[in-house]
Amino acid sequence: MRKRVYIAHTGGTIGMTKAREGYRPARGNLQKQMKAMPELAHSSMPSYTVHDYDPLLDSSNMTPVEWVRIANDIADHYREYDGFAVLHGTDTMAYTASALPFMLQGLGKPVIITGSQIPLCEIRNDARENLITSLMLAANYDIPEVCLYFGGKLLRGCRSTKVSADGFAAFDSPNFPPLGTVGIDIEVNWDLVRRDKRRRKLQVHELAAPVVSALRLFPGISSDLVRNILRPPLQGLVLEAYGVGNGPDKNREFIEALAEATARGVVIVDCTQCLEGTVDLHEYATGSALARAGVVSGYDMTAEAALAKLFYLFSQGHSPARVKKEMQQDLRGEVTLTVHR
Repeated sequence: MRKRVYIAHTGGTIGMTKAREGYRPARGNLQKQMKAMPELAHSSMPSYTVHDYDPLLDSSNMTPVEWVRIANDIADHYREYDGFAVLHGTDTMAYTASALPFMLQGLGKPVIITGSQIPLCEIRNDARENLITSLMLAANYDIPEVCLYFGGKLLRGCRSTKVSADGFAAFDSPNFPPLGTVGIDIEVNWDLVRRDKRRRKLQVHELAAPVVSALRLFPGISSDLVRNILRPPLQGLVLEAYGVGNGPDKNREFIEALAEATARGVVIVDCTQCLEGTVDLHEYATGSALARAGVVSGYDMTAEAALAKLFYLFSQGHSPARVKKEMQQDLRGEVTLTVHR
């Protein structure tokens, strides 16, 4: 009996068609292209159902509202299917892949997010391999996580980030090994796969509308700009700092702006601008100044995961103190806690 996979087609390059103004989403086009693929009819492939979202979105237009829609769509079809594939545009794929693990508590089936840099309608594309392998992973591999598959790598969703705008290996997981690699064989590193030992029923934690934001430091950043960003009603901020989490400690007004915000309950999480490495707020004086101002370490979380986690925690109605504490805990495999803690 063939396994069954539910395909949530949210939009993105993979199912687009070519128009005068460039590639654009078109309802029904993905199904047309898939019907023309003899590989999908092979006995080794699962049966599948494609659900076109309305509207189909270029992922630049994705918002947390769409994250909720995807999570609920998976939950609504959870009993009927063995696994799930989410087709998504690459621009914000890492954000969706980071948010869904927090929202889908008790997940016991694979959710594989994928897409492509070139659509299926083109003769030369990366869409075909990404789609075929994602369906096989969703159907035949007991990986009860939200994963991102792209360019031969199976990544934990909340560890992924986009590293190339035009390469086929567009995503990576710089601070955590891939869950799997795909070459001649599909090789899964089973020791890294997370499982819910409590065997809980799937529960969707919907997102409210907390006011969270992100700010990337740059040399000469204005303290007035920082104060404006930190004004009420802001609840949480991902601060993308230098190196191991450093900031301009000689800029007294900058430090004061951070301290004033944290004192009134704004949760500021320090993530590094570097692709690899972890934040250590006590290695340099410039980092210690941020810690004294009430900033907390994001360790080796990606900025995408930190932002998604803030959305999730504040949506649960937690106090700022609880959010601060949980931001420094490993909830879904999104962070490696180090001795610096």
